[in-house]
Amino acid sequence: MSILYAVVSREEEWLWGWDDTPGIVSVWAETDGRAHVWRRLPSTRALVREEARFRPWFVLSALDDLAHLGRRLRPEESGAAVAGYVTYEELAGPGALRYLVRADDARALATAIMRGASRRLRRPFSHLRELGKGSVIALAPEEQYLVASGRTYFRDLGFDELVRAQFDLETTGLDPERERIFLVALRDAEGRAETLTVAGPTDEDEADLVRRLLARIRAIDPDVIENHNLHGFDLPFLVRRAQLLRVPFDMGRTGVAALRRRPAARSHPSLPRARYTVPGRELIDTLDAVIRHDFSARDLPGRGLKAVARHFGVARAEREHIAGSRVFEVFGRDPERVRRYACDDVNEAASVGRLLGGAAFALARMAPRRYERLADAGPATGVLDPLLVRAYLRAGAALPAHEGGDGTSHSGAALHLFATGVARRIVKADVASLYPSLMRQYRIGPVRDRLGALVAIVERLVDQRLAAKAAARAAPTGSPERHTHDAMSAAMKIVVNSAYGYLGAVGLTRFADVHAANEVTRHGREVLDLICRELARRDVTLLEADTDGVYFAVPEHFAEADERRVVSEVAALLPPQVKLEFDGRYAAMLSHEPKNYALLPYAGPVVLRGVAFRSSRAEPFGESFLRRALTCLLTDDLVGVRRAYADTIVALRRRAVATFDVSARVRLTKTPAAYLATRKERRELPYEAMLRSGRTTWTAGERVRVYRTAGGKAGLLPEIDTDDDPVEGRGQASSDPRDYDVEYYTRVLRETFAARFARALTPEAFSSLFADPDQPSLFDVPAGSLKSILTVQGQPGTPSIKPP
Repeated sequence: MSILYAVVSREEEWLWGWDDTPGIVSVWAETDGRAHVWRRLPSTRALVREEARFRPWFVLSALDDLAHLGRRLRPEESGAAVAGYVTYEELAGPGALRYLVRADDARALATAIMRGASRRLRRPFSHLRELGKGSVIALAPEEQYLVASGRTYFRDLGFDELVRAQFDLETTGLDPERERIFLVALRDAEGRAETLTVAGPTDEDEADLVRRLLARIRAIDPDVIENHNLHGFDLPFLVRRAQLLRVPFDMGRTGVAALRRRPAARSHPSLPRARYTVPGRELIDTLDAVIRHDFSARDLPGRGLKAVARHFGVARAEREHIAGSRVFEVFGRDPERVRRYACDDVNEAASVGRLLGGAAFALARMAPRRYERLADAGPATGVLDPLLVRAYLRAGAALPAHEGGDGTSHSGAALHLFATGVARRIVKADVASLYPSLMRQYRIGPVRDRLGALVAIVERLVDQRLAAKAAARAAPTGSPERHTHDAMSAAMKIVVNSAYGYLGAVGLTRFADVHAANEVTRHGREVLDLICRELARRDVTLLEADTDGVYFAVPEHFAEADERRVVSEVAALLPPQVKLEFDGRYAAMLSHEPKNYALLPYAGPVVLRGVAFRSSRAEPFGESFLRRALTCLLTDDLVGVRRAYADTIVALRRRAVATFDVSARVRLTKTPAAYLATRKERRELPYEAMLRSGRTTWTAGERVRVYRTAGGKAGLLPEIDTDDDPVEGRGQASSDPRDYDVEYYTRVLRETFAARFARALTPEAFSSLFADPDQPSLFDVPAGSLKSILTVQGQPGTPSIKPP
């Protein structure tokens, strides 16, 4: 067994559980206390199935609602018979949730509690959640089993030892009530991709295709089924078509058509609110991993499968591209091309799943939840809360109820912008996990966490993350061992960095404590001020500083060794648990606003950070201009900046820019009725585009592409693909009317995108660079004579303008 899982203390039990059963790949529990456990034996990868028993349980704040059971309710005693009884154990300590209640059947126990609550409060209850978080803890059956048993998924298994399969539907449209499945691509664990197609146009032909797909999945027998947007499109479409065609949905491992719906573990506009789950298999949407990665890295050009696959270099150079709206049409005349296209999709989903799915896999080794549930879980309520509940129950300790705040406001993090404009010879010093480090250093935890479990978990995760990082560096590049250790390190970072947010989430997390959170931020400001003061003493120019790190510019005579020396000297002055590390060096930086900047590496393309430079709503033509012009700005090529601007203006006026590139992807937040109720007072482009195109029905949350047409009217551009790939379909006459309002988009170019350069230039230089190329002025200054500037502010002395 790996040293990471050796149980040596109660704190290790809190983090990893205490049952060392290896190889669990799926758990399916019933309300009657039966748990089906599938394990893949680490030595042979053989699959075994076991059936375990557990006593379903809830935690209550009082026993009043079970008093009507009379003699059937009794305290739990060692060795006493429990069958047929509801038993309780009073947990120790001051927590409000203090009665651990067990029974033979969870559904019957819940009914008994609700019956008692209905009598007491004189109103009906249909679900335990209606009693409120302060009255009951009620977990899903699988989580009850995992918490009670101390088991977790995947002990002694590597990610590559899972049996993973991917499937992708091709349909005649997006509405499963009216449209059909005509082709399915399926990839097995050995990497073999195949396609299944309908034999004809009838319902029975489609039903036969669904039956064959489900049979092939059972034959492959994967532990994990993956696809990109699996829960947003493929799975709900497949389930609904099976229902309409009356095909039993026997995708799981129990041999029966078992299917459950569960709420999504976290809410996100890009994700469905509910998800399906089946016995014995974990249903993983790679879109979850993409969103989690992009939230921290902010480096993806988009979240669609094809854009992500290109970004990570896992797309075939010759991969097939077909506009999503045309796949069925192309299938009619060239079915082999569509087969290749669909197989490329499942191969890319498999590659993205392996690249980004390791963190959720590693989280499942810690937290007592199904793997698929951790894949879409937020780290605070989705990971830390289950860990803390398990810790308290393992210790026999009462749990606090969720509480609202006492009116104390959250003081917030430190953030300094010291200079705007263009700086050169840039260094980033990273403050590694500042807030968790301060929680460790000063033992800051929630006042109601009397076990000190949160700080203990954070402390062990930080130490073990360092061990995982070291093990990853020692393992061969590309090896399964390196992938596993990297995944473990990433998972630990996710949990560790969520600990501070957990403290501040008053009303949302069980142990929230705004006073503790404020104490962390107070120390954080002190540390950040110390770092900035000491750096400034060492002849550098501070640019930006926050809890993630500090950017600064160094003098021209500094070599890389001097840069590293400065960081090391300052790091030595910090509290022992706080680590300042040299995190990178760059040729130049445009500092625009706090946390909004552009970096030019010494080698490689420009890196953009912040919504000022990267936004899902930004028009693609503007983003293309930004990347080109920023590269020129940061290489001191202001002639190139001028050329990029003029070329874009000319392309717009010649309508050489595709309609897609001037469109914006927006999320509809109003229903048709809600919009029509306010339309007389205020007209909004997205909804006007829907109405003008003939769309009178839509759902809140739907995403559409809209643009402004000539005359200021609203235009709707059909979505290109179900995963929103921005490349497919461009330039097609049927979807590229090029009727956009040219002068409106020239104003957008100047007032929205070119405006990002204002802090890098004097007003005169800005006016000259971004003057209308068709309206030359006698007062324009030649671009070749212009220079960028750096405006230093917030440091000792008065604001000044310096050459970068």
